[in-house]
Amino acid sequence: MDQYTNYDREIDEAVSACDNALNYLHNADNYLSSAGNWGIVDLLGGGFISTVVKHSKMDDARRELTNAKYAVQSLKKELMDVNRVCNIDINVGDFLSFADIFFDGFVADWLVQSKIRDARRQVSDAIRQIEDIRLQLLKY
Repeated sequence: MDQYTNYDREIDEAVSACDNALNYLHNADNYLSSAGNWGIVDLLGGGFISTVVKHSKMDDARRELTNAKYAVQSLKKELMDVNRVCNIDINVGDFLSFADIFFDGFVADWLVQSKIRDARRQVSDAIRQIEDIRLQLLKY
């Protein structure tokens, strides 16, 4: 009975680690979405202000993604405790922010928009993977 209780606690800890990682990933996705919206304004000639706001949102997303990486590392440790293995890699580029600020123009803005879309796709994939793991854990 005691071992069963210990296993339940390990499952709960893994589910909690999933929730923590998902929180950061959802926050990052929201910031990336906002950055993408500001990027569209930037593409349409929004100027310096839209560029600054867009990069602020991208920095917020980067911070959340850094936190998500640590949360996923913690999740992997928790999954090892319940004999589960996962391969989740959250990796986003530098968003070409230097080029966007100093060579502000249509091509640079378009490249940044492409990087934002790629990052959102990666975040969505990670969210899906962690949600699947969470569902599997809840079945036990």
